[in-house]
Amino acid sequence: MSTSGLYVFLGPTLPRAEAARDLDAAYLPPVAQGDIIRLCARKPRAIGIVDGFFENIPSVWHKEILHAIDQGVAVFGASSMGALRAAELHPFGMIGVGAIFEAFRDGRLEDDDEVAVIHGPAELGYPSLSEAMVNIRRTLADAVADDVIPAATARQLEGIAKALPYRDRGYGRVLRLAADQGVPEEELADLKLWLPNGRFDQKRDDAREMLRVMRRWAAQGVAAPEARFHFERTVLWDRAVRDAASLADRERLG
Repeated sequence: MSTSGLYVFLGPTLPRAEAARDLDAAYLPPVAQGDIIRLCARKPRAIGIVDGFFENIPSVWHKEILHAIDQGVAVFGASSMGALRAAELHPFGMIGVGAIFEAFRDGRLEDDDEVAVIHGPAELGYPSLSEAMVNIRRTLADAVADDVIPAATARQLEGIAKALPYRDRGYGRVLRLAADQGVPEEELADLKLWLPNGRFDQKRDDAREMLRVMRRWAAQGVAAPEARFHFERTVLWDRAVRDAASLADRERLG
């Protein structure tokens, strides 16, 4: 349990040791459905969402985030699942942080796969095994700004990356496919030489920004934003609460 009342759901976006240097908080695995309901039982002061499960594990439910806000908890989101949920829920009081959140909020990005990656297991620290599309977009934009490749080539590479399943995205594969499609060898060679120092991790940068925003918020001692809605209890909500409580009981017994 966090002595500061601050909790952050974090996975492949940022190593916990690095995150802890930005914010003293309790760091939890990527958020899944029911986790926010269970966490609210601890009376948190603030919750930060960076990473979250999806596909094989049900994603965090919008209504449980609204429940936390209704309970007076400040809920922050950035980078990955946090940016997606914050873009959807910022009108109701969730606090979005960073460039990725802003792009989804403003409609410049729409697809969930923009932030999705495949990663390794928890015991290895959730290492990323693919590259997020948002990182590729930012990196290619920087390559154009640094006169490494022309804008037209960046757009072609971006299209190649976007066409790949998120699990298969990586700079090496994009460069190989680009060569097969006739992108000039000298441009690809220049980009390959530039990438080790030039590539930019937008997800990591946004996550760290969120942690710093949370730290400043906690230091100021201000109240959480007021809920901008009336929370409706429904049959589905009551069932979700019961399911979350049942799982929590089984975890304690285990």
